[in-house]
Amino acid sequence: MIKSMTGYGRARQTLHKRDITVEVRSVNNRYLDCVVKMPRMYTFAEDAVKQCVQQAISRGKVDVYITVDATAADVEQVRVNGALAAQYAAALSELAQVCGQASYRATPETLSRFPDVLTVTKADEDLESVSADLCAVLTQALAAYNAMRSVEGEKLAEDIENRLAAIEDYTAQVEKRSPETVAEYREKLTARMQEVLQSATIDPQRILTEAAIYADKVAVDEETVRLRSHVSQLRTMLSSDEPMGRKMDFLIQEVNRESNTVGSKCSDVAIAQVVVGLKAEVEKMREQVQNVE
Repeated sequence: MIKSMTGYGRARQTLHKRDITVEVRSVNNRYLDCVVKMPRMYTFAEDAVKQCVQQAISRGKVDVYITVDATAADVEQVRVNGALAAQYAAALSELAQVCGQASYRATPETLSRFPDVLTVTKADEDLESVSADLCAVLTQALAAYNAMRSVEGEKLAEDIENRLAAIEDYTAQVEKRSPETVAEYREKLTARMQEVLQSATIDPQRILTEAAIYADKVAVDEETVRLRSHVSQLRTMLSSDEPMGRKMDFLIQEVNRESNTVGSKCSDVAIAQVVVGLKAEVEKMREQVQNVE
């Protein structure tokens, strides 16, 4: 079943003491355009996130928002700068001698108060593990996102199916009316020639020839056959699990082209009215197809 290009999905999960929230939303676009917004310290995972998106979405303008609360995951380490502490101890001993003290031994408490003797740092993170966690939550968000797109896709498919049925109905009206226009033309041509020649004796062969030329000129059999073929292909695409938006868009252009050809060939008022309705349905369907992935 086709999917809409418009959708929204959200997921939140705590993995390895990180509270991760991912939101995915998209609108129509000719190609896939993915923008990821996440904390700067996690930008190393952007490529992995985009790869996950590409596996689930074929086209559309997709925005991915990722927030991470890693307060509980922060592991801090205290490090001793021994070389610097030794220099401070030596400096204190020298200062004691300057002050007249024979000997002086610096205590750890004293040395710990000096700058940079003790430093607090965060433990290095496993980048692959973090990327995997982000993608895991993203996968959940994409599942919700695709579920919403499937629901929208069902509505699109239903509307497009109704348009296709209307196009078939208009095509049938054209097929029924087209031969009638040839017969009416033949009758009108006979009446005009009788009026001009003021005689009841008219060459029937000439009438048949003119009618045949007219029939060939206004024949729309090829166009209606192609219209029905396009409608059949579009119905098949509606039930496909593969992204069909681009192919459907191309076929809609072909349907529109055949409709224009029918309109240009037929000067009959009744057919002209049918073609107006036909083109209106094609245009409405074209707008809907723009939403199909």
